[in-house]
Amino acid sequence: MSTDRETLTRELLALVADEGMVEASEIAPEKRLEDLDIQLADFVMILMAIEEKYDVYISVDNELSDVETVQDLLDLVIAKIEEQKAA
Repeated sequence: MSTDRETLTRELLALVADEGMVEASEIAPEKRLEDLDIQLADFVMILMAIEEKYDVYISVDNELSDVETVQDLLDLVIAKIEEQKAA
């Protein structure tokens, strides 16, 4: 994992904790999002914050359908950010 990716992962985990109103110590890559008790409104806030900070769009209908864990979310968002940078 590159330093940029590590930094990005840390930033995203902090963002999920802040916007999802979850203690950062509770968040781990293998944790299921539903086990963190992140409500739909909080999840929408997480996505909006990601879109605003990193200038990427994540489709709730299509791209999030397979996201179950924190790692799934991280992988999706990092891939979107990398696509945006490459474009």
